[in-house]
Amino acid sequence: MKKYALLISYDGSAYGGWQIQPNTTTVQELLQKAMETALRVPVHVQGSGRTDAGVHAKAQTAHFSVEEEIEPIQFLKRVNGLLPYDIRVLTIKEVPQEFHACYSTVGKIYHYHVATGITQSPFLRHYSWHVRRPVNMDLLREAAQCFVGTHDFKSFANSAYEGSASRDSVRTIYRVDVIEEEGGFRLEFEGNGFLYKMVRNITGVLIEVATGKRRVEEIPALFAARDRRKLGIAAPAKGLFLIQVKYPALEDLPCSRSEACQVQEKYRDRDKQSWSLTRPLHGSLAKL
Repeated sequence: MKKYALLISYDGSAYGGWQIQPNTTTVQELLQKAMETALRVPVHVQGSGRTDAGVHAKAQTAHFSVEEEIEPIQFLKRVNGLLPYDIRVLTIKEVPQEFHACYSTVGKIYHYHVATGITQSPFLRHYSWHVRRPVNMDLLREAAQCFVGTHDFKSFANSAYEGSASRDSVRTIYRVDVIEEEGGFRLEFEGNGFLYKMVRNITGVLIEVATGKRRVEEIPALFAARDRRKLGIAAPAKGLFLIQVKYPALEDLPCSRSEACQVQEKYRDRDKQSWSLTRPLHGSLAKL
């Protein structure tokens, strides 16, 4: 039995999230169907974690196991040819049997995009939250630092964690950076893990502070309450992107379609018939 890791990119606008669930189309569902057709065997694709409906991923990672060795170039051609255009497998690589896309993670990076001003570019309407009220960037940066460090984030997790004393809601956020960009800004979150809707709930609070609806001094009380009902609305799903999933002792895989193409061309030049990436992994699978 061989185990392989995948690097996957998708526009989540049309999907009910990553994870297979009834009454909606999901990324995992379409990916598994495409892979089973391409490989002609049943497969189970395990992702690094679920993304919600409307959330995007530039670098989702997943693993699966099959009996036969896979030739990467042909696999990518066949699977991507069976997938819709808003889902792409960027790379595939053989990994050690002990690797697990979800349980082996040591950290993740998310970006949240916010558009500001009276109007929003129509081309960004599915990929950013349009905040029309004036945003105080100094207050935004001050509030963002309140979330850095190790805290109990129970107040910032949705119903999957509410009322469950047995589930650990302590997480460490290494940084929350505010990066100004044309037409708005993005929030960059890096941490050892994130609870259900945690990034979107934190973003909602940050926007409340930056638009004068809440004071920075109120944030410690939100942590202490351990109650999601003390918060306002969560930021919309459409502005959230999974950027990177980190693993210990793993070699980097290309993190974008252009980089994946460069690697593919390199191996085509070396061997027109095969593309072998079987060295032990170290570092992170997906890095932007």
